[in-house]
Amino acid sequence: MTDTPVGVPRKPLPRFEEAEGLGPQDAEFVEDLVAVLAKHGNLNRFGLCLLHDHFPLRADEVLVETNDPEARTLHAHVERADGTRHAKASQWRFVPHADGEADTEPAAGPCQEIMLCTTLDLCPGHEPDDRRSDH
Repeated sequence: MTDTPVGVPRKPLPRFEEAEGLGPQDAEFVEDLVAVLAKHGNLNRFGLCLLHDHFPLRADEVLVETNDPEARTLHAHVERADGTRHAKASQWRFVPHADGEADTEPAAGPCQEIMLCTTLDLCPGHEPDDRRSDH
């Protein structure tokens, strides 16, 4: 099961069509981020993703990513956070810490899980005993 707190409100994200990607104006930000990642030895561990929503999730739901390496496909679907068997977070968003925004509550930590990923043995077409050493 996931450690995702059930019932934690999420501030809405923009729809994909409305989300602004990286541009030339973000060069200094990216350089600073690369420097911080390098300082902590995380350049090959973390990167950037464009935060966006395709559809809303309730506070008790989580987005789960599965993959099929043979078909070379990724799939995402919604599960109840307190009932999922997918426990490895793969995407997070940074959350404010009581920074004075009226519609935010202090966060339990600096990040909120926004997507979980399965291990290979939970993917379609794989039997539970088909354990692999590469996950």
